[in-house]
Amino acid sequence: GMRLGVKKTGCSGFAYVVNYADEIGDQDHVFESHGIRVVTDTASLALLDGMTIDFVKTNALNQGFEFINPNVKDMCGCGESFNVQAG
Repeated sequence: GMRLGVKKTGCSGFAYVVNYADEIGDQDHVFESHGIRVVTDTASLALLDGMTIDFVKTNALNQGFEFINPNVKDMCGCGESFNVQAG
C-alpha cells in the first residue's frame, strides 16, 4: 500500500510524506478505497483526518497527487508545506 504521513518542515510548518507501505506496525491505521490501501501513523492521523487524495494529470508531463485537506489553514507560496487550524 501507500504510506502517508506528515513531517515538520518548510516555511509553513508541515509537509506530506508519501512512501511505499512495506510493513504495517501495531500503531498504524489502515484505510482502503478504490482498491488502494493507505497506511498512516498515529501521530499524523489528526492532521490528515478528513483529507481526500486524488491523482491528477494536467498534461503529458505534469501529474501527481493532489491533497485536499480540510485541516489546512495556510500554505506556503511554493505549495510544499502547510499550516493547520488550531484545536
